[in-house]
Amino acid sequence: MSGRGADAGRAGPAARPPRRRGRPTSAARAAAGEAARDRILASARAEFAERGYDKASIRAIARGAEVDPALVHHYFGTKEQVFEAAVEVSFAPAREGLRHLPPHGPDTLGAELVRFFLGVWENPATRAPLLAVVRSAVNNETAARIFRGMVVRELMSRVARELDAPDRELRVELAAAQLVGTAMLRYVLGAEPLASADPEELAARLTPVVQHHLTGDLSGDPTGGLGGGPPGE
Repeated sequence: MSGRGADAGRAGPAARPPRRRGRPTSAARAAAGEAARDRILASARAEFAERGYDKASIRAIARGAEVDPALVHHYFGTKEQVFEAAVEVSFAPAREGLRHLPPHGPDTLGAELVRFFLGVWENPATRAPLLAVVRSAVNNETAARIFRGMVVRELMSRVARELDAPDRELRVELAAAQLVGTAMLRYVLGAEPLASADPEELAARLTPVVQHHLTGDLSGDPTGGLGGGPPGE
C-alpha cells in the first residue's frame, strides 16, 4: 500500500466532526438517568453554598452530580441559568406556603408572615437551599439580581395584594427588610444572642414591628406607638 493510501486510511476516523460543546451524546443522557436534573440541582446548591456564585463552576457542579459537564449545559445552559434554577427550587417550599397562608385579613398578616418566615428558616430541609442562595447573593451582583427578583415575585407581590394602601409596595419591602435582616444575622452570620434566641420569642418580638410596617398609621406618632420617646416621658 502506498504512503498516500495509508495516510488516507488513517485519516478516515480523524475526519469525523467533533461533538459540539454543550451537546451530550444520547448515550451520556441515557447513562445519567431520569434523576440527572435533580442531582445537578442538588450539586449546584451545595456548590453555591460552599464556594459562592463567583467561585462555583459548571465542572464542579457536574462532578458533584456525577455527570458530564455537557449534561449541565444541556439541561440548564450557563452558570447563571443553573443558579436561577437552583433559586427556583429553593423558593418552592416558600412559594407553596405563601399560597396557603390563611386569608384572615391585613390585621393578622404580620403574625402570619413572621411565623411562616421563621418556620421556613427553622426547618433544616428548607433552610439549607436558602442558605446557598443568600450566601451567593451577598457577594455577587448577578446572584443578587436573581435573588431580588425571586423575592419580589414570590414574597412581596403576594403580600402586597393583601393590603389596601397607596404605599403598599414600600410597606411590604420594609417588612421584608425586617425579616431578611433577621435571617441574615441569625442563620447566615450566626450573630449572638440572636442566633440562639428562642423562635417563639423572636416571633413575639418581630410580629408587632412587621405588622406596623404593613398596616401602621404613619401620620402621627413617629415611633408608631412602639415607644422610644425622650427619657422621663
